[in-house]
Amino acid sequence: MNVNAAIAAVAALAGLCTGVIAMLAFRWSEREQAKPTRSSLHTDAVLPPGVDTVLSVLRSSAVVLDEADAVVKASSAAYALGLVRGGKLAVEPMLAMARDTRRDGEIRQIELDLPRRGTGRGGDALAVSARVAPLGSRLVLLLVEDLTEARRIEAVRRDFVANVSHELKTPVGALSLLSEAVMDASDDPEAVNRFAGRMQVEATRLTSLVQELIDLSRVQNDDPLEDAEPVRVDELVAEAIDRCRHQAGTKQITMATGGTADLHVWGNRGQLAAALGNLVENAVNYSPARTRVGIAARRIPATGGDLIEVAVTDQGIGISEKDRERIFERFYRVDPARSRQTGGTGLGLAIVKHVAASHGGEVTVWSAEGQGSTFTLRLPEAGAARDRDRSRSQPSDSSESYDTGADLDGEDHGRPYETFTNEPLSAPEVLP
Repeated sequence: MNVNAAIAAVAALAGLCTGVIAMLAFRWSEREQAKPTRSSLHTDAVLPPGVDTVLSVLRSSAVVLDEADAVVKASSAAYALGLVRGGKLAVEPMLAMARDTRRDGEIRQIELDLPRRGTGRGGDALAVSARVAPLGSRLVLLLVEDLTEARRIEAVRRDFVANVSHELKTPVGALSLLSEAVMDASDDPEAVNRFAGRMQVEATRLTSLVQELIDLSRVQNDDPLEDAEPVRVDELVAEAIDRCRHQAGTKQITMATGGTADLHVWGNRGQLAAALGNLVENAVNYSPARTRVGIAARRIPATGGDLIEVAVTDQGIGISEKDRERIFERFYRVDPARSRQTGGTGLGLAIVKHVAASHGGEVTVWSAEGQGSTFTLRLPEAGAARDRDRSRSQPSDSSESYDTGADLDGEDHGRPYETFTNEPLSAPEVLP
Protein backbone atom coordinates (compact mmCIF):
# COMPACT_ATOMS: atom_id res chain seq x y z
CA MET A 1 0.00 0.00 0.00
CA ASN A 2 2.77 2.41 0.91
CA VAL A 3 4.46 1.69 -2.44
CA ASN A 4 1.26 2.35 -4.40
CA ALA A 5 0.66 5.57 -2.51
CA ALA A 6 4.17 6.77 -3.27
CA ILE A 7 3.74 6.00 -6.98
CA ALA A 8 0.43 7.89 -7.04
CA ALA A 9 2.02 10.91 -5.33
CA VAL A 10 4.90 10.94 -7.83
CA ALA A 11 2.47 10.71 -10.76
CA ALA A 12 0.40 13.60 -9.40
CA LEU A 13 3.50 15.73 -8.95
CA ALA A 14 4.65 14.95 -12.50
CA GLY A 15 1.25 15.91 -13.87
CA LEU A 16 1.33 19.19 -11.95
CA CYS A 17 4.78 20.04 -13.35
CA THR A 18 3.64 19.19 -16.87
CA GLY A 19 0.65 21.49 -16.49
CA VAL A 20 2.81 24.34 -15.22
CA ILE A 21 5.26 23.91 -18.08
CA ALA A 22 2.43 23.83 -20.65
CA MET A 23 0.91 27.00 -19.19
CA LEU A 24 4.27 28.80 -19.29
CA ALA A 25 4.85 27.68 -22.89
CA PHE A 26 1.40 28.97 -23.87
CA ARG A 27 2.06 32.33 -22.23
CA TRP A 28 5.45 32.58 -23.91
CA SER A 29 3.88 31.75 -27.28
CA GLU A 30 1.28 34.49 -26.82
CA ARG A 31 4.00 36.99 -25.92
CA GLU A 32 6.03 36.09 -29.01
CA GLN A 33 2.98 36.50 -31.23
CA ALA A 34 2.36 39.91 -29.70
CA LYS A 35 5.89 41.10 -30.53
CA PRO A 36 6.10 43.62 -33.41
CA THR A 37 6.90 42.35 -36.91
CA ARG A 38 7.86 44.33 -40.02
CA SER A 39 4.38 44.29 -41.54
CA SER A 40 2.16 44.07 -38.44
CA LEU A 41 3.67 45.00 -35.13
CA HIS A 42 0.63 43.78 -33.18
CA THR A 43 -2.01 41.30 -34.17
CA ASP A 44 -4.48 42.60 -36.74
CA ALA A 45 -7.29 42.19 -34.19
CA VAL A 46 -6.38 45.50 -32.56
CA LEU A 47 -7.17 47.42 -35.74
CA PRO A 48 -10.73 48.40 -36.64
CA PRO A 49 -12.26 46.18 -39.34
CA GLY A 50 -11.10 47.04 -42.85
CA VAL A 51 -8.32 49.40 -41.78
CA ASP A 52 -5.57 46.90 -42.54
CA THR A 53 -6.89 46.47 -46.10
CA VAL A 54 -7.12 50.22 -46.68
CA LEU A 55 -3.59 50.84 -45.40
CA SER A 56 -2.18 48.13 -47.68
CA VAL A 57 -3.35 49.97 -50.83
CA LEU A 58 -2.38 53.50 -49.83
CA ARG A 59 0.53 55.11 -51.68
CA SER A 60 1.47 57.04 -48.55
CA SER A 61 3.70 55.61 -45.84
CA ALA A 62 1.33 54.56 -43.04
CA VAL A 63 1.99 54.04 -39.32
CA VAL A 64 -0.58 53.19 -36.63
CA LEU A 65 0.32 53.97 -33.00
CA ASP A 66 -1.42 52.76 -29.84
CA GLU A 67 -1.96 54.66 -26.58
CA ALA A 68 1.60 53.81 -25.45
CA ASP A 69 3.17 55.17 -28.70
CA ALA A 70 4.00 51.61 -29.75
CA VAL A 71 3.72 50.85 -33.48
CA VAL A 72 0.72 48.62 -34.14
CA LYS A 73 0.97 48.63 -37.94
CA ALA A 74 3.52 50.06 -40.36
CA SER A 75 3.81 49.82 -44.13
CA SER A 76 7.01 48.78 -45.86
CA ALA A 77 7.36 52.32 -47.25
CA ALA A 78 7.50 53.63 -43.66
CA TYR A 79 10.47 51.35 -42.98
CA ALA A 80 12.11 52.38 -46.25
CA LEU A 81 11.92 56.04 -45.25
CA GLY A 82 13.35 55.23 -41.81
CA LEU A 83 10.23 56.35 -39.95
CA VAL A 84 9.99 53.16 -37.83
CA ARG A 85 12.92 51.57 -36.04
CA GLY A 86 12.79 48.91 -33.36
CA GLY A 87 9.01 49.02 -33.09
CA LYS A 88 9.02 52.77 -32.37
CA LEU A 89 8.33 55.89 -34.40
CA ALA A 90 11.81 57.33 -34.92
CA VAL A 91 10.88 60.92 -35.89
CA GLU A 92 10.38 62.99 -32.76
CA PRO A 93 8.30 65.84 -34.30
CA MET A 94 5.87 63.27 -35.72
CA LEU A 95 5.70 61.47 -32.38
CA ALA A 96 4.93 64.72 -30.54
CA MET A 97 2.24 65.55 -33.09
CA ALA A 98 0.69 62.08 -32.62
CA ARG A 99 0.56 62.58 -28.85
CA ASP A 100 -1.19 65.95 -29.26
CA THR A 101 -3.74 64.39 -31.63
CA ARG A 102 -4.39 61.52 -29.22
CA ARG A 103 -5.01 64.05 -26.44
CA ASP A 104 -7.45 66.41 -28.21
CA GLY A 105 -8.56 64.43 -31.29
CA GLU A 106 -7.59 67.16 -33.77
CA ILE A 107 -6.10 66.37 -37.19
CA ARG A 108 -2.63 67.86 -37.64
CA GLN A 109 -0.23 68.25 -40.56
CA ILE A 110 3.43 69.21 -40.80
CA GLU A 111 6.18 69.33 -43.45
CA LEU A 112 9.67 68.21 -42.51
CA ASP A 113 13.11 67.66 -44.05
CA LEU A 114 14.47 64.29 -42.95
CA PRO A 115 18.01 62.97 -43.55
CA ARG A 116 18.14 60.07 -45.97
CA ARG A 117 18.50 56.74 -44.25
CA GLY A 118 22.13 55.86 -43.68
CA THR A 119 23.57 59.26 -44.70
CA GLY A 120 22.69 61.81 -42.04
CA ARG A 121 23.76 64.60 -44.41
CA GLY A 122 21.55 67.63 -44.73
CA GLY A 123 22.23 67.87 -48.45
CA ASP A 124 20.51 64.50 -48.95
CA ALA A 125 17.37 65.49 -47.07
CA LEU A 126 13.98 64.00 -47.84
CA ALA A 127 11.09 66.43 -47.97
CA VAL A 128 8.00 64.83 -46.43
CA SER A 129 4.50 65.88 -45.45
CA ALA A 130 3.05 64.13 -42.36
CA ARG A 131 -0.64 64.07 -41.44
CA VAL A 132 -1.93 62.65 -38.15
CA ALA A 133 -5.55 61.72 -37.39
CA PRO A 134 -7.28 59.73 -34.62
CA LEU A 135 -8.23 56.16 -35.51
CA GLY A 136 -10.92 55.01 -33.14
CA SER A 137 -10.69 55.82 -29.45
CA ARG A 138 -7.21 54.42 -28.74
CA LEU A 139 -5.19 54.49 -31.96
CA VAL A 140 -3.57 57.24 -34.04
CA LEU A 141 -2.94 57.06 -37.78
CA LEU A 142 0.13 58.74 -39.34
CA LEU A 143 0.30 59.19 -43.13
CA VAL A 144 3.56 60.44 -44.67
CA GLU A 145 4.02 61.63 -48.28
CA ASP A 146 7.46 61.89 -49.89
CA LEU A 147 7.59 65.34 -51.52
CA THR A 148 11.26 65.22 -52.59
CA GLU A 149 10.65 64.66 -56.30
CA ALA A 150 7.75 67.11 -56.41
CA ARG A 151 9.93 69.81 -54.85
CA ARG A 152 12.74 69.11 -57.31
CA ILE A 153 10.37 69.41 -60.26
CA GLU A 154 8.92 72.61 -58.84
CA ALA A 155 12.41 74.06 -58.45
CA VAL A 156 13.25 73.16 -62.05
CA ARG A 157 10.00 74.73 -63.26
CA ARG A 158 10.60 77.88 -61.22
CA ASP A 159 14.15 78.26 -62.54
CA PHE A 160 12.97 77.62 -66.09
CA VAL A 161 10.27 80.30 -65.88
CA ALA A 162 12.77 82.77 -64.39
CA ASN A 163 15.31 82.04 -67.13
CA VAL A 164 12.72 82.30 -69.90
CA SER A 165 11.49 85.61 -68.51
CA HIS A 166 15.03 86.96 -68.39
CA GLU A 167 15.89 85.77 -71.89
CA LEU A 168 12.70 87.21 -73.39
CA LYS A 169 13.12 90.48 -71.54
CA THR A 170 16.49 91.21 -73.14
CA PRO A 171 15.48 91.33 -76.85
CA VAL A 172 12.06 92.83 -76.05
CA GLY A 173 13.70 95.63 -74.06
CA ALA A 174 16.22 96.19 -76.83
CA LEU A 175 13.44 96.45 -79.43
CA SER A 176 11.61 98.98 -77.28
CA LEU A 177 14.71 101.17 -76.89
CA LEU A 178 15.61 100.91 -80.56
CA SER A 179 12.10 101.88 -81.64
CA GLU A 180 12.34 104.99 -79.47
CA ALA A 181 15.72 105.76 -81.01
CA VAL A 182 14.24 105.44 -84.51
CA MET A 183 11.47 107.88 -83.61
CA ASP A 184 13.96 110.40 -82.20
CA ALA A 185 16.19 110.07 -85.27
CA SER A 186 13.42 110.36 -87.84
CA ASP A 187 15.24 113.23 -89.55
CA ASP A 188 18.51 111.29 -89.79
CA PRO A 189 18.22 108.52 -92.44
CA GLU A 190 21.63 107.08 -91.62
CA ALA A 191 20.77 106.66 -87.93
CA VAL A 192 17.37 105.19 -88.84
CA ASN A 193 19.03 102.56 -91.03
CA ARG A 194 21.51 101.72 -88.30
CA PHE A 195 18.83 101.36 -85.64
CA ALA A 196 16.60 99.39 -88.00
CA GLY A 197 19.44 96.95 -88.59
CA ARG A 198 19.83 96.46 -84.86
CA MET A 199 16.09 95.93 -84.56
CA GLN A 200 16.30 93.17 -87.16
CA VAL A 201 19.07 91.47 -85.18
CA GLU A 202 17.07 91.58 -81.94
CA ALA A 203 13.89 90.43 -83.70
CA THR A 204 15.78 87.49 -85.18
CA ARG A 205 17.17 86.65 -81.75
CA LEU A 206 13.68 86.79 -80.24
CA THR A 207 12.29 84.58 -83.00
CA SER A 208 15.06 82.03 -82.50
CA LEU A 209 14.46 81.94 -78.76
CA VAL A 210 10.72 81.40 -79.14
CA GLN A 211 11.26 78.71 -81.76
CA GLU A 212 13.76 76.85 -79.59
CA LEU A 213 11.37 77.05 -76.64
CA ILE A 214 8.72 75.46 -78.85
CA ASP A 215 11.20 72.80 -80.02
CA LEU A 216 12.25 72.02 -76.44
CA SER A 217 8.64 71.72 -75.33
CA ARG A 218 7.89 69.43 -78.26
CA VAL A 219 10.78 67.03 -77.67
CA GLN A 220 9.93 66.85 -73.96
CA ASN A 221 6.22 66.14 -74.44
CA ASP A 222 6.04 64.13 -77.65
CA ASP A 223 6.95 60.49 -78.12
CA PRO A 224 9.28 60.56 -81.14
CA LEU A 225 9.00 56.81 -81.66
CA GLU A 226 5.30 57.09 -82.52
CA ASP A 227 6.30 58.46 -85.93
CA ALA A 228 9.65 56.71 -86.11
CA GLU A 229 11.13 55.70 -89.44
CA PRO A 230 14.54 54.79 -90.86
CA VAL A 231 16.43 58.04 -91.50
CA ARG A 232 19.54 58.27 -93.67
CA VAL A 233 22.49 59.74 -91.80
CA ASP A 234 23.94 61.39 -94.92
CA GLU A 235 20.66 63.26 -95.43
CA LEU A 236 20.70 64.50 -91.84
CA VAL A 237 24.29 65.68 -92.30
CA ALA A 238 23.40 67.45 -95.57
CA GLU A 239 20.52 69.27 -93.85
CA ALA A 240 22.77 70.31 -90.97
CA ILE A 241 25.37 71.71 -93.39
CA ASP A 242 22.73 73.61 -95.37
CA ARG A 243 21.42 75.09 -92.14
CA CYS A 244 24.69 76.85 -91.36
CA ARG A 245 26.06 77.27 -94.89
CA HIS A 246 25.80 81.05 -94.75
CA GLN A 247 27.59 81.38 -91.40
CA ALA A 248 30.35 79.01 -92.51
CA GLY A 249 30.83 80.85 -95.80
CA THR A 250 31.04 84.19 -94.05
CA LYS A 251 33.82 82.87 -91.77
CA GLN A 252 35.47 80.84 -94.57
CA ILE A 253 35.06 77.62 -92.56
CA THR A 254 35.59 74.36 -94.43
CA MET A 255 33.01 71.59 -93.89
CA ALA A 256 34.29 68.01 -94.25
CA THR A 257 32.22 64.83 -93.97
CA GLY A 258 33.01 61.13 -94.01
CA GLY A 259 31.62 57.69 -93.23
CA THR A 260 27.97 58.73 -93.48
CA ALA A 261 26.97 56.61 -96.49
CA ASP A 262 24.69 53.58 -96.05
CA LEU A 263 23.97 54.34 -92.39
CA HIS A 264 20.44 54.67 -91.04
CA VAL A 265 19.09 55.59 -87.62
CA TRP A 266 15.63 54.94 -86.22
CA GLY A 267 13.53 57.87 -85.03
CA ASN A 268 11.68 61.08 -85.77
CA ARG A 269 13.29 62.76 -88.75
CA GLY A 270 12.47 66.31 -87.71
CA GLN A 271 13.85 65.95 -84.20
CA LEU A 272 16.99 64.17 -85.36
CA ALA A 273 17.65 66.87 -87.97
CA ALA A 274 17.20 69.57 -85.32
CA ALA A 275 19.60 67.84 -82.91
CA LEU A 276 22.39 67.32 -85.45
CA GLY A 277 21.79 70.80 -86.87
CA ASN A 278 22.31 72.33 -83.42
CA LEU A 279 25.62 70.51 -83.00
CA VAL A 280 26.93 71.61 -86.42
CA GLU A 281 25.70 75.17 -85.94
CA ASN A 282 27.46 75.41 -82.57
CA ALA A 283 30.66 74.09 -84.12
CA VAL A 284 30.54 76.81 -86.79
CA ASN A 285 29.56 79.61 -84.41
CA TYR A 286 32.36 78.83 -81.93
CA SER A 287 35.11 78.20 -84.50
CA PRO A 288 37.59 80.87 -85.61
CA ALA A 289 37.62 82.00 -89.22
CA ARG A 290 39.40 79.86 -91.84
CA THR A 291 39.25 76.66 -89.76
CA ARG A 292 37.58 73.33 -90.39
CA VAL A 293 34.53 71.51 -89.03
CA GLY A 294 34.38 67.75 -89.47
CA ILE A 295 31.32 65.47 -89.38
CA ALA A 296 31.97 61.73 -89.37
CA ALA A 297 29.82 58.69 -88.64
CA ARG A 298 30.31 54.99 -88.00
CA ARG A 299 28.51 51.91 -86.75
CA ILE A 300 29.55 50.57 -83.35
CA PRO A 301 28.50 47.27 -81.73
CA ALA A 302 26.44 47.51 -78.54
CA THR A 303 24.39 45.27 -76.32
CA GLY A 304 20.83 45.04 -77.63
CA GLY A 305 21.68 46.24 -81.14
CA ASP A 306 24.26 48.29 -82.98
CA LEU A 307 24.46 52.07 -82.62
CA ILE A 308 25.20 54.78 -85.14
CA GLU A 309 27.72 57.28 -83.84
CA VAL A 310 27.91 60.76 -85.40
CA ALA A 311 30.77 63.00 -84.25
CA VAL A 312 30.99 66.75 -84.90
CA THR A 313 34.47 68.21 -84.37
CA ASP A 314 35.59 71.81 -84.47
CA GLN A 315 38.78 73.77 -83.93
CA GLY A 316 37.12 76.32 -81.67
CA ILE A 317 37.87 77.80 -78.29
CA GLY A 318 37.15 74.58 -76.40
CA ILE A 319 35.28 74.09 -73.13
CA SER A 320 36.78 74.03 -69.66
CA GLU A 321 36.32 70.99 -67.45
CA LYS A 322 34.00 72.77 -64.99
CA ASP A 323 31.75 73.94 -67.82
CA ARG A 324 31.57 70.55 -69.56
CA GLU A 325 29.40 69.22 -66.72
CA ARG A 326 26.75 71.90 -67.29
CA ILE A 327 26.67 72.68 -71.00
CA PHE A 328 23.56 70.53 -71.55
CA GLU A 329 21.55 72.52 -69.00
CA ARG A 330 18.89 74.88 -70.30
CA PHE A 331 20.10 78.46 -70.81
CA TYR A 332 23.61 77.65 -69.60
CA ARG A 333 26.30 79.43 -71.59
CA VAL A 334 30.03 78.97 -71.31
CA ASP A 335 30.63 82.54 -72.47
CA PRO A 336 27.49 84.70 -72.23
CA ALA A 337 29.15 87.63 -74.01
CA ARG A 338 30.11 85.45 -76.98
CA SER A 339 26.64 83.90 -77.02
CA ARG A 340 25.14 87.36 -77.48
CA GLN A 341 27.42 87.90 -80.45
CA THR A 342 26.54 84.56 -82.04
CA GLY A 343 22.84 84.76 -81.18
CA GLY A 344 22.93 81.69 -78.98
CA THR A 345 19.94 81.05 -76.72
CA GLY A 346 21.45 78.42 -74.43
CA LEU A 347 18.78 75.88 -75.43
CA GLY A 348 20.45 74.14 -78.37
CA LEU A 349 22.39 71.52 -76.43
CA ALA A 350 19.45 70.93 -74.06
CA ILE A 351 17.37 70.04 -77.13
CA VAL A 352 20.11 67.69 -78.36
CA LYS A 353 20.20 65.94 -74.98
CA HIS A 354 16.42 65.42 -74.88
CA VAL A 355 16.28 64.18 -78.47
CA ALA A 356 19.07 61.69 -77.85
CA ALA A 357 17.47 60.41 -74.64
CA SER A 358 13.99 60.09 -76.15
CA HIS A 359 15.44 58.07 -79.04
CA GLY A 360 17.24 55.67 -76.71
CA GLY A 361 20.66 57.20 -77.31
CA GLU A 362 23.02 59.70 -75.73
CA VAL A 363 25.23 62.69 -76.46
CA THR A 364 28.73 63.12 -75.04
CA VAL A 365 31.45 65.74 -75.36
CA TRP A 366 35.22 65.78 -75.47
CA SER A 367 36.91 69.17 -75.31
CA ALA A 368 40.12 70.92 -74.39
CA GLU A 369 40.58 74.66 -74.12
CA GLY A 370 42.30 76.06 -77.16
CA GLN A 371 42.05 72.74 -79.05
CA GLY A 372 38.38 72.51 -79.96
CA SER A 373 35.56 70.13 -79.12
CA THR A 374 34.02 66.88 -80.33
CA PHE A 375 30.32 66.25 -79.68
CA THR A 376 29.28 62.64 -80.26
CA LEU A 377 25.66 61.66 -80.86
CA ARG A 378 24.87 57.93 -80.48
CA LEU A 379 21.53 56.61 -81.74
CA PRO A 380 20.06 53.14 -82.37
CA GLU A 381 20.56 51.87 -85.88
CA ALA A 382 17.55 51.19 -88.05
CA GLY A 383 17.41 47.41 -88.40
CA ALA A 384 16.02 47.53 -91.92
CA ALA A 385 19.19 49.25 -93.12
CA ARG A 386 21.56 46.62 -91.81
CA ASP A 387 23.42 44.26 -94.04
CA ARG A 388 21.82 41.01 -92.84
CA ASP A 389 24.63 38.88 -94.26
CA ARG A 390 27.29 40.59 -92.19
CA SER A 391 28.44 38.58 -89.19
CA ARG A 392 27.34 40.32 -85.99
CA SER A 393 29.88 38.38 -83.98
CA GLN A 394 32.84 39.93 -85.76
CA PRO A 395 34.66 42.21 -83.27
CA SER A 396 35.39 45.79 -84.12
CA ASP A 397 38.99 46.56 -85.09
CA SER A 398 41.02 49.70 -85.37
CA SER A 399 40.28 50.02 -89.09
CA GLU A 400 36.77 51.22 -88.26
CA SER A 401 37.80 53.96 -85.86
CA TYR A 402 37.87 57.55 -86.96
CA ASP A 403 38.81 61.03 -85.93
CA THR A 404 37.26 64.09 -87.46
CA GLY A 405 39.61 66.34 -85.55
CA ALA A 406 43.07 64.76 -85.57
CA ASP A 407 43.72 65.75 -89.20
CA LEU A 408 42.04 69.13 -89.19
CA ASP A 409 45.33 70.97 -88.89
CA GLY A 410 47.81 68.14 -89.33
CA GLU A 411 48.25 67.69 -85.58
CA ASP A 412 46.89 65.11 -83.15
CA HIS A 413 45.07 66.86 -80.32
CA GLY A 414 44.32 63.71 -78.40
CA ARG A 415 40.76 63.41 -79.68
CA PRO A 416 38.74 60.39 -78.54
CA TYR A 417 39.17 58.56 -81.85
CA GLU A 418 42.30 57.65 -83.73
CA THR A 419 42.55 57.46 -87.53
CA PHE A 420 39.55 57.10 -89.80
CA THR A 421 40.63 54.55 -92.38
CA ASN A 422 37.39 52.71 -93.15
CA GLU A 423 36.07 55.55 -95.31
CA PRO A 424 38.33 58.56 -95.81
CA LEU A 425 36.91 62.04 -95.49
CA SER A 426 35.49 63.40 -98.68
CA ALA A 427 37.23 66.24 -100.39
CA PRO A 428 36.78 69.38 -98.31
CA GLU A 429 33.95 71.57 -99.44
CA VAL A 430 34.77 75.24 -99.09
CA LEU A 431 31.47 77.01 -98.75
CA PRO A 432 31.09 80.16 -100.77
